[in-house]
Amino acid sequence: MRTRRWAIPGALVLLTAAVTVAIGRPHQADAKTDASPGARDVIVHLFEWPWASVASECTNVLGPKGFGAVQVSPPQEHVVLPGSGYPWWQDYQPVSYQLVSRRGDRAAFASMVKTCHTAGVKIYVDAVINHMAGGASTGTGSAGSTYSHYSYPAVPYGTNDFHHCGRNGNDDIVNWADRWEVQNCELVDLSDLATESSYVRGKIDGYLNDLISLGVDGFRVDAAKHIPAGDLQAIYGKLSGTPYIFQETIEGGAGEISPTEYTGIGDVTEFRYGDVVGNAFHDANLSGLQNLPSQMLVASGDAVAFIDNHDTQRNGRAKLTYKDGTTYALAEAFMLAYPYGTPSVMSSFTFSNADAGPPAASNGTTTAVNCSSGWACEHRWRTTENMVGFHNAAAGTAVTNWWSNGGDQIAFGRGSAAYAIFNRDGATLSRTFTTGLPAGTYCDVAHGDYSGGTCSGPTYTVSSSGTLTASVPANSMLALHVNARTSTTSCSTVAVTFAVNATTVWGENIYVLGNRAELSNWNTSGGVALSSAAYPVWQGTVSLPANTTVEYKYVKKNGSAVTWESGANRVLTTGSACTQSTGDTWH
Repeated sequence: MRTRRWAIPGALVLLTAAVTVAIGRPHQADAKTDASPGARDVIVHLFEWPWASVASECTNVLGPKGFGAVQVSPPQEHVVLPGSGYPWWQDYQPVSYQLVSRRGDRAAFASMVKTCHTAGVKIYVDAVINHMAGGASTGTGSAGSTYSHYSYPAVPYGTNDFHHCGRNGNDDIVNWADRWEVQNCELVDLSDLATESSYVRGKIDGYLNDLISLGVDGFRVDAAKHIPAGDLQAIYGKLSGTPYIFQETIEGGAGEISPTEYTGIGDVTEFRYGDVVGNAFHDANLSGLQNLPSQMLVASGDAVAFIDNHDTQRNGRAKLTYKDGTTYALAEAFMLAYPYGTPSVMSSFTFSNADAGPPAASNGTTTAVNCSSGWACEHRWRTTENMVGFHNAAAGTAVTNWWSNGGDQIAFGRGSAAYAIFNRDGATLSRTFTTGLPAGTYCDVAHGDYSGGTCSGPTYTVSSSGTLTASVPANSMLALHVNARTSTTSCSTVAVTFAVNATTVWGENIYVLGNRAELSNWNTSGGVALSSAAYPVWQGTVSLPANTTVEYKYVKKNGSAVTWESGANRVLTTGSACTQSTGDTWH
């Protein structure tokens, strides 16, 4: 969307959230079964890319690099504004639900979806369902349809299908702390659909289900905050299948609508993420990122994370964009390395005028993407595209072996799957790190491409004890993962580090027990004592035979009292690597 009310940064946002809870909000909508983005979940927003270029990118880049999905720009008929230079935001003013835009027609869109699916890449559509075109827009739509304010014959919608709030002279939102006004008045003159109407809901569902019939896998719902969660729930309930839905819900100040009201019906865009991570890399103060989830409004499973998006790039909210070069690249890489939310990578066209549209022909039709001319293509930067493989290799693992110098240098592992180092200092970082990785030689995917067992860049050796000695240049990074090894080392015993995130009370300690002598054969008088040095993560290492399946569980001991975690026995297979680690959470 073009114009927004933005969140209050920093500690004041947290205070605002606390006040919000205290004064109360309407109950969040009851949930429809939440569709998941799946194991390959990284989204790339190919902003304003034409359909033929998206299809080519899926085949040649996105599929091979492991991206999970593309967010494409709105495909419906929109206003055409040559007098304004064909601005990017004309696409967010629908005229009808015909699939004809400046990026291509219905046939080109359907072909793009099919091609991307063949490459293993899903398609998420940016769905504009809060409003239609504003009264200030004139002319015909991108499919040739005529329209006027509150009249869109090609749908058809008429005056009774819209809200007419009548409060502020021009019907625009003025008081953002007034829930009724935010959801019934107009965003900058845009005709606000009466989404409580069964007729309007039917038209919206017809549009979304038409897209689903062409193979669309999900939707980013634009301006969701301006639609009551109950209305959206009713709309989603009529969709075919279980599309993945994430909703643009911008956090505001005291009294404003909270994104938490929408987490029961889909994921939400977590605007705090770009603020916190962007600031950390911009200011070279990374140590506070260890506890990143606690600084967010919504839980990881409800969030879509991003450093910048098409709005924040242009309105000044983004702390970093492609224009910040290496610093931005490091922040994007961190997002793909650290486990929070569903990551969304931005891929832009270059601009100096915030209203400018994408590279185009004289009639406003978007031209084919050329990453060396007019398109930023951030997703092709090595520190982004190769970190998608890192993210996929580490899926399902927790942060382990966190290290920080207390300021601008950090390093952390993802169980026994991956390890990353970030150096925002002005000097080289040289030290020995404990990684948790199996022994072997690894490709640094931040500086080289891995293919067929070889690396085009530097390689690093992880010892049999899981240590790595490395020098990371100023304002740079290093990234290793188990799917980019140039050689491996086999061992007859494996040093397994058991790591579990568990809260305890004073006097309690955590032990691991299992079905082997090394784990005391389930005898609660023994077991392997875990260290609380990285609390709430408790860790301890024990040698177990290679290529052996082991059952185990964690217990809390407080004097003679023993508390077992719930659920079935945990199971691991040691393999032949010299080291291995778990990333468990107490049941």
